[in-house]
Amino acid sequence: MQIFHLAEPNDWAARTDVYVAPSLEDDGFIHCSTADQVNRVAQRFFAGREDLVMLTIDTSHLAESLVYEDLYSMGEEFPHIYGPIPLHAVIEAGGYQVS
Repeated sequence: MQIFHLAEPNDWAARTDVYVAPSLEDDGFIHCSTADQVNRVAQRFFAGREDLVMLTIDTSHLAESLVYEDLYSMGEEFPHIYGPIPLHAVIEAGGYQVS
């Protein structure tokens, strides 16, 4: 199964053998989306951005760090990663433009 994370270019460029989004420190997890959620999330939080990097993540490499939950009472569960993302779990990283 695949999930998606919209990364800031500088955060993605700073990766080592793992990727760590600022939200891991700020919120305790890395925000992700399913295929059905990613465009809606992009419109809501990143409207007009042309410089984002969309990470496609293979969930089979995340073990117990992946949790689906509705923390903000939105009526749907979102995938959250409670820890750094190992680079071998990122199967694609490409430019993403929010129109």
